[in-house]
Amino acid sequence: MAMRNAYIDRFPNEARLIEAAFWSSFLALAIGGSLGLLQALHRTDFLRIMESPDYYTVLTAHGVLLAITFTIFFLVGIFTWGVTTSLDRGLVDLRFSWGWYAMMVVGTVLVGVSILGGVVDAIPMNADVLFTFYAPLQPHPAFYVGLVLFVVGTWLAGADWFRTWLAWRSDNPDERIPLPTFMALTTTLFWYLCTLGVALSILLLLLPWSMGIVDSVNPLLTRTLFWYFGHAVVYFWLMPAYMLWYIMLPKLSGGKLFSDPLARVVFVLFLLLSTPTGIHHQYLDPGIAEGYKFIAMTNTMFLLLPSLLTAFTVVASMEHGARQRGGTGYLGWLKALPWRDPVFTGMALAGLMFAAAGFSGMINAGMNINYLVHNTWWIVGHFHLTVGTAVALTFMAAAYWFIPQVTGKELWNRSLGLVQVLVWFVGMTFMSNAMHRSGLFGVPRRTAEPQYENFAFEPAAGSMGEINAQVALGATLLTVSLALFLLNMVMTSLGGSSDEIPDNTYAETLSGPEDAPVVLDNLKLWTAIATVLVIFAYTLPLASIIDAGGLFGPGIDGLQLSIGSDPAVALEHLREVMP
Repeated sequence: MAMRNAYIDRFPNEARLIEAAFWSSFLALAIGGSLGLLQALHRTDFLRIMESPDYYTVLTAHGVLLAITFTIFFLVGIFTWGVTTSLDRGLVDLRFSWGWYAMMVVGTVLVGVSILGGVVDAIPMNADVLFTFYAPLQPHPAFYVGLVLFVVGTWLAGADWFRTWLAWRSDNPDERIPLPTFMALTTTLFWYLCTLGVALSILLLLLPWSMGIVDSVNPLLTRTLFWYFGHAVVYFWLMPAYMLWYIMLPKLSGGKLFSDPLARVVFVLFLLLSTPTGIHHQYLDPGIAEGYKFIAMTNTMFLLLPSLLTAFTVVASMEHGARQRGGTGYLGWLKALPWRDPVFTGMALAGLMFAAAGFSGMINAGMNINYLVHNTWWIVGHFHLTVGTAVALTFMAAAYWFIPQVTGKELWNRSLGLVQVLVWFVGMTFMSNAMHRSGLFGVPRRTAEPQYENFAFEPAAGSMGEINAQVALGATLLTVSLALFLLNMVMTSLGGSSDEIPDNTYAETLSGPEDAPVVLDNLKLWTAIATVLVIFAYTLPLASIIDAGGLFGPGIDGLQLSIGSDPAVALEHLREVMP
């Protein structure tokens, strides 16, 4: 009898770390996803079980837990798997590894408790800053301290992967960097670069401001430093999803990756282009010159290139696999793909949704068209296609393969997994479609009460009632899908050890690393170029902002959106601090 070849059999210690990271991710997904249902039902006026000021606490928790905690905990698990598997060696020092994991957990707890204080009077904190944490919204210092600990934990995780690679390279000086490790390292370098803005903003401005060390800060400066990070972080979520599409979808399809060199080019392009784009979130900010905004728009449009290359490479790889399975014809090969496999189907549907997100993203990136949809529900619909589906659905589908790998336990119910990914796809289709449509006629985001007195939104087709019904239905289906996913994960973990675990392998290539120019592996070169591009994109805008308003601004008091659960108290507080 052949011996089982699961990840846990080769790397039992690393498997425990990865499993812990996955479950931290799932816990954040469970809480954040459930809060998303409360938001949707409240805004659409189908069910209101909280006061409107508390909506902003719920929105903050939903955004931070899903966009930061869920995604990045899963990312560190995936990249740890990718580095150790492709290098065929364990991490250098597991004590160091558990250290960065513990730092991320402590940071998450601090952030979570500070947010919870917005609805629990016994907790003397408040952090109702939504996801976009910049002045003048002011949280408790614990919120910023928690964010710092979490981000530093991710930096140390990246250092762990580099240490492991350097140890491997000393034994294999002439070998090309294996593709999964290459993807993890380029993503880490990009993360180091893009988090500099938010790190400077928190440590030098926002944390001292929240602690009362300085009286005020320049809100436009903190906003710009946030978006220096805030758009780039989208690609930090997406790059592990891209890695899974490149190295898992071809294998699941029954074939090989079409081109290792193209995959490397894509990750180098993300390293170069992802950070100098954040100002496209600030087209309506009056303190930034139009020329800088035009440069940001141009940079953002260049990011279509790696996405289009990915679409070509991954679809070509899937077609190769389908034809190996007997698929024929121009489109007939699609029927030969393993659609009954929840891992494949979830990832493939996530990629399809990401294609739709790319089209709406082009609208967001264009200066003139952005004016129509800026700060409307269109934007919310867009990022629910990106992080909410391209990333979240890919990660959930991948978990059906990875949890058995790191636990040695067979997936509890594959059919339930297939139902789960399909329900998520349908639910997001309803919700995101309605959000995009409502954004076209001006329904605002970031508010608990989108309807205004003596004003009615006029859809070109349908009605506000129909739009709201689609959002509520979609959110309900997403919550049902989330419950099915968590049930499958819990029951799998409670099961016994099994020998029916797939081998811990990833896709081979039709065109391998030997066909890629050696310069692609020159990480120092690409990091230097990426740094220069960031300097070109941000030096003059930041200098202009500081020249106009100084580092600490014109004396703006901090705002807190809710105090406890009493809306009257919150309203009175806003009256006191408004300039």
